[in-house]
Amino acid sequence: MAALPPAKSPTTTRKAVRIMGIGASAGGLAPLEEFLARVPPHSDMAFVVVQHLDPTHRALLPELLQRVTPMSVRQAAHGMPVEPDCVYVIPPNTELSVVDGSLTLAKPMEPRGMRLPINVLFSSLARAQGELAIGVVLSGMGSDGTLGLQAIKAVGGLAAVQQPDTAQFDAMPRSAIDAGCADIIAPPGDLPARILTCLAQPPAPDASAGVSAEPDADAKRESTPLQIIFRLLQQRTRHDFSLYKHSTLHRRMERRMAIHEIATLALYADFLQHNPQEIDLLFKEVLIGVTSFFRDAPVWEYLAATTLPELLARQRRDHHLRAWVVGCSTGEEAYSLAMIFVEALEKLPRPHDFSLQIFASDLSPDAIATARRGHYPANISSCVSAERLARFFSLHGDGYQINRNIRDLVLFAQQDVVLDPPFTRLDLISCRNLLIYFDQSLQRKLIPLFHYSLRDGGILLLGSSETVGRYTQLFAPLESKLRLYRRQDNARNRDIRLPIKSFPPLARIAKELPVTPNTSSTPAQDSLQAAADQVLLQTYAPAAVVVNDEGDIVYISGRTGKYLEPAAGKANWNFYAMVREGLRTPIASALRKATTQSDPTHLEGLQVQLPGGGVQNVDITLQALREPAALRGMKMIVFRDVSRAHAVPSDKRTSTTSAQHTHAMELQQYQDEIQTLREENRASQEQLQSANEELQSTNEELQSTNEELTTSKEEMQSMNEELQTINAEMQTKLDDLALAQSDMNNLLNSIEIAILFLDQSLNVRRYTDRASKIINIRESDVGRPLSDLTTSLLYPELSDDALATLSTLEVSEKQILATDGRWFTVRIMPYRLLDNVIDGVVITLVDITATKELEQSLRKDLKS
Repeated sequence: MAALPPAKSPTTTRKAVRIMGIGASAGGLAPLEEFLARVPPHSDMAFVVVQHLDPTHRALLPELLQRVTPMSVRQAAHGMPVEPDCVYVIPPNTELSVVDGSLTLAKPMEPRGMRLPINVLFSSLARAQGELAIGVVLSGMGSDGTLGLQAIKAVGGLAAVQQPDTAQFDAMPRSAIDAGCADIIAPPGDLPARILTCLAQPPAPDASAGVSAEPDADAKRESTPLQIIFRLLQQRTRHDFSLYKHSTLHRRMERRMAIHEIATLALYADFLQHNPQEIDLLFKEVLIGVTSFFRDAPVWEYLAATTLPELLARQRRDHHLRAWVVGCSTGEEAYSLAMIFVEALEKLPRPHDFSLQIFASDLSPDAIATARRGHYPANISSCVSAERLARFFSLHGDGYQINRNIRDLVLFAQQDVVLDPPFTRLDLISCRNLLIYFDQSLQRKLIPLFHYSLRDGGILLLGSSETVGRYTQLFAPLESKLRLYRRQDNARNRDIRLPIKSFPPLARIAKELPVTPNTSSTPAQDSLQAAADQVLLQTYAPAAVVVNDEGDIVYISGRTGKYLEPAAGKANWNFYAMVREGLRTPIASALRKATTQSDPTHLEGLQVQLPGGGVQNVDITLQALREPAALRGMKMIVFRDVSRAHAVPSDKRTSTTSAQHTHAMELQQYQDEIQTLREENRASQEQLQSANEELQSTNEELQSTNEELTTSKEEMQSMNEELQTINAEMQTKLDDLALAQSDMNNLLNSIEIAILFLDQSLNVRRYTDRASKIINIRESDVGRPLSDLTTSLLYPELSDDALATLSTLEVSEKQILATDGRWFTVRIMPYRLLDNVIDGVVITLVDITATKELEQSLRKDLKS
């Protein structure tokens, strides 16, 4: 097998080693053994194993893993260089990371029960090895490892996860899979081969190579499977992936190919041509959404402490800041920026009227939909502080909902940064870990675009593995390690290609997808009926509108111009903003009543001022809709004009009296309506105030209880994982001891020598079967003193000699006659433990009867 390409390290001349991080927790010993047993002994990689260990217990993991692999297994030490074909195991009560090709140990920052050592290792691998990083998550409880795998994915590394149904505890693998950061999912025994196969694959053919001038060059490139896939994706989604890094795209395609058991890229391209729905799934697969709140904490600390205050200090005239988060994924980074902006405003020394508008864009419609909802799982507590959770989030179901004041600062939009027009007049652009998925030609086109979009002195924030490259004349570094750059204002006079020329013309891509005409034939009578119904509805049916719970108009029937008019300013389709004076108050009151009753509500004799002057009497009917299901929860408002009988006044006095009477009635009606509204408003305020106080009190109690329960749960879960790990190690040791005991019993019984083991009190500890035939002993006699036992030996001082050997440590050996005429050599020697401690005596009895008989026979011969 060919050696894998090493990662480049800028800080050392020693040949770098590709490192694979392996994380496991409860139930992880068996998968670890199965995984390492299948790793080739000469893979030219190093393996770093992290488990959740009891900080007070000595780990047995190195010894246990050494039995299943020929590679050297060592416990990690601080500063230890990483060597190929070695396994390094984390020590208890430490955090292990990889820095410049060496292992670094540190004391855990979090208390016991809150530690996430697998995330620490994986994140360090992402920083140290970039796209060469590999992370593997095996059996375990909780979600440790998920954020670390996301960091590896963000730099283009490889992430592998144990198949959940093969794990004793599947929480950790499922968490990684649900986060969408698993490239390979397989049983632990299959993972090494799958990983090595993926790493050994040759790079995909470069589709971004220069264009040949030969007339058949385009056709030749078009025939390659990868180009066919790119063309299908572009036709289906309008997005061109040919300028993305092919190694990353290849990995995503391989996962889809593995699902369908397709062996080659050519067969997969053919499969895509005949299955358009697979193109949609591949599109979602290649959109790698890897993000988290406050990812890379030093970056956000610098933004909050230095960058944002400087931007606010410069904005003296225009108090409106604009930011753009490119490739926002599910919105965590955009919301993180909004939160630190709010915190920065609070630190200003005097009153201010600063505002912030964040534009967050991404290619994935699913990611944008998730970001707009602003609902995140409970495990964000690992990267968001408790203070920020309490201030900027609300508990909602099994997760957290972003608060409205933060949500209103962010505008999410689906956008292709390559094709669509950029946002402009920006003060800050955050494009983190997006450029690493593009090839260098596309990266060189985006950096000038960002320069064009920023205002003078604007800030550009890139990912940890990204730089501005050769465009140092466009951006000056503020903090190189944090990848923060400031827009160079003097670059406008340089010879720089306009960014608008850097992108493929939009004319090459169809602006609209063709609409297939409906070829199904409709009967003539159906068309006639539909047309007649439409005329009747538009001409003779009363004017009506359908509104939802918020009062937004969702449907209009007939001519409603007498009763509704658009509100001035920004377009607003809310009914309450459009309804004319004279109708707003009674209709609003009737709408509240209509919600709680099934019968229609009728309002008669209302007057509305006509646009051309005059007054129109109107009868209104309101009905809460419950059928069909599509209209359930909405309300219909129907307007009917009422003809007004005009009486001819007999004289001027009568006309004046009638007008005054009408005016008095209208005035009284308005006063009654105002009084009713005031009472309703007062009652609503009192109810809301009372309910708010109760809810606030209940919320504080629940929040306090929830924090305590969460802390206790995490501590118990951590301790349970540690106990599971210790239990697995102890079980393995017990199995070894049971096997050793069986070996010892078979050894003692096979040598056919009578042996008796006594403890320090000369009580029976163990014996062999041959000894039970000389000394009257059985299983129930274990633990009894030697002096209580009877023997066939004519050796009454046996106990005294054993006691003497125990006291003096001198070996005693005598030849003793038995009652049946046999002779035995009785040897008494001390019983030594492995640490050279005397813990009793051992008595061996060897049958020398044949030797004695031969000796006696020889003596007789000599005498004769």
